[in-house]
Amino acid sequence: MNDVRTIWLSDLHLGHRDSKTDFLIDFLDHYHADTIVLVGDIVDLWALNNRHHWPESHNTVLSMLLDRAHQGCKLVYIPGNHDTALRQFIKFDFGKVEVKQRYIHTSATGKRILALHGDEFDSLVCHSKLHAFIGDVGYDFLLWLNRWWSKSRRLTGLPYWSLAGYLKARVDKANAAITRFRDAAMSFAKRQQCDAIVCGHIHHPEIVESDTVTYLNDGDWIENCTALIEQHDGTLDLIQWTENANVISSSQALGVVSDRRFSYKDKVA
Repeated sequence: MNDVRTIWLSDLHLGHRDSKTDFLIDFLDHYHADTIVLVGDIVDLWALNNRHHWPESHNTVLSMLLDRAHQGCKLVYIPGNHDTALRQFIKFDFGKVEVKQRYIHTSATGKRILALHGDEFDSLVCHSKLHAFIGDVGYDFLLWLNRWWSKSRRLTGLPYWSLAGYLKARVDKANAAITRFRDAAMSFAKRQQCDAIVCGHIHHPEIVESDTVTYLNDGDWIENCTALIEQHDGTLDLIQWTENANVISSSQALGVVSDRRFSYKDKVA
């Protein structure tokens, strides 16, 4: 078990047929944190409204998270746009689970890290409802392609690889939208006098540093299977956890970054 200070997870989309819960359960089996921040779209109420899909593995994920809370882990839940109905409970006291609109975490190095889902910035990314609708339809098609691509790779013994992510990275409009989202998030964090901001929402994991604010997107468990973790020395690592899990990015501005890079085998040894 890897003991870390903080884990940020978002866009699990439990209830969606493309949620990679097997990888997520394995990740939670190997990581223990003092604090877990759930950065929105944990349960996909949109998907459940259209089609009931709730295998046992989705129950397992929720049970593991609640068990951590009962064992003393601080569990913060920030609802996103797919579980926005939970925002009505933000002012309620659930004891072991804190429901927040936004959450500011103080890192081991004393940095203020703001977490929010990110749908607050949609008006700056999608210029119209029609544009948003077309994006949703196109994304559903990408997920369909990704589903069958993944099945074919498993049948041939190859590890998971996101076709959807690969194709999105080659669409100019998608890259422009990601840039607008990132800029909006960093500007907001600066106005809130925070050193960094953690978002989900756009399913594009990355760490981008500037002179004033660090942008941290913890990704998702539909396409990328990524999580953001804070080590006890304040180092922030963006981890992808599949068959070939590894650290894909680290923040140099918010902690003392070590030279360590470890493979899946190192983690489970």
